[in-house]
Amino acid sequence: MTESKPQLVVYNTLTREKEPFEPFEPPYVRMYVCGPTVYDSAHIGHGMSYIVFDMIRRYLEYRGYRVRHVQNFTDVEDKIIKRSAELGISWQELTNRYIEEFLQQMDALNVKRAHVYPYASREIAEIIELIEGLIEKGYAYVVDGDVYFRVAKDDDYGKLSGRRLEDLKAGARVEVDERKENPLDFALWKAAKPGEPSWESPWGPGRPGWHIECSAMSLHYLGEQIDIHGGGADLIFPHHENEIAQSECYTGKTPFVKYWLHNGLLQLGGEKMSKSLGNLITLNEILERYDPNAFRLFVLSSHYRRPVTYTDESFAAAQRGLERFYAALEHPPANTLPGANDAALAAKARETHAAFDAAMSDDFNTAQALGALFDLARAINAARDAREIGPGFTEAQATLRELLEVLGFRLTEETRRGGAAATDVAPLVELLIEVRSELRKKREWALADLIRDRLAEQGIALEDTPEGTKWRAKS
Repeated sequence: MTESKPQLVVYNTLTREKEPFEPFEPPYVRMYVCGPTVYDSAHIGHGMSYIVFDMIRRYLEYRGYRVRHVQNFTDVEDKIIKRSAELGISWQELTNRYIEEFLQQMDALNVKRAHVYPYASREIAEIIELIEGLIEKGYAYVVDGDVYFRVAKDDDYGKLSGRRLEDLKAGARVEVDERKENPLDFALWKAAKPGEPSWESPWGPGRPGWHIECSAMSLHYLGEQIDIHGGGADLIFPHHENEIAQSECYTGKTPFVKYWLHNGLLQLGGEKMSKSLGNLITLNEILERYDPNAFRLFVLSSHYRRPVTYTDESFAAAQRGLERFYAALEHPPANTLPGANDAALAAKARETHAAFDAAMSDDFNTAQALGALFDLARAINAARDAREIGPGFTEAQATLRELLEVLGFRLTEETRRGGAAATDVAPLVELLIEVRSELRKKREWALADLIRDRLAEQGIALEDTPEGTKWRAKS
């Protein structure tokens, strides 16, 4: 793409190494990301994954690629059927409720909307066509209205996860069924049971299995071969392994996906989040408690392939880091001097741009990229504190803003108002500013200065301007 930028390399789960990123038909990039199973509110693990792939999409677009992004909703599945029965509502009402909530949460997190959001229940014709093709080619068989994929017939099965067929055992979402030719054979179509949603098919009424929907949707909306397929590391096996088997056996084309990208998993205090353990934290809880930008900073402060541990302290640290960015983006103060070190600040901005591109070109290394942005923010804030403002200061601010927005941070005036306005201390600081203003009117300078000095000790800088007193967290 842009010649001045380094070659983009990405880690491919399939080959287990970094590879130059070369899509099938540049500048177009076909990207499929596995979406949620919508039977309950999304949790922070979901939020982490979709922030990661939002970052990847945004960076590709920044590089000049034209990304077509498809993300499915699994709206027909065992958990959905069970949950709707427990609540006494239809599966459609349940899934529509959580799909709408999910989209609102993604908007709040500034995650770009996918170009297409296919629903499993609306792709039945495409799913049936795919299953029929697999049966015709001998890769699938029918048993009492169920259809199973013949794992043993696919010589490449296990290549994504690195597992040998003879070593595999039936795992999660694989039901033990003596009717199957092989315990590892997985369901493409499930015969209808009383009270469950079902559709007519050549094998009788039923519904699709879990894995088949993503193959059908990616084929339908992106074609037989795609550039990027993304999801959490927990989907590598069996879900993505089965997607490869279905898709490549159906089309006869290899590879189905050129680059498999997987984000690390999010843990709570060192243990995996689990509904059975009762330790899930929903996105609604996070959005109520924190600035959405702080969640994004928390996620992107680690490399996307690494596991991340959530603690209250880690989120507080992300909020403090975010405040340094907010402070650096504040309007320059009045009554400043020409920037004695302005040329150096302009050079720093250009160095930061280069460092950012070098980091992001190396498998989207956001941790390193953010390190460069923090260095730039520190230089901007130092110039502000010295009241040395000039063209270099303006260039540095513009660079910082541009690159933070590439990473998906929402930087409106309201979002970053007052530097740390999104934190819990904002109301108290605003109150103290009002008290100080009244003291100044009464010419009680000593008490007014005491408030200013005590706030400074707590990391809060006050700035008296013709428009009133403004405050920010010091870096």
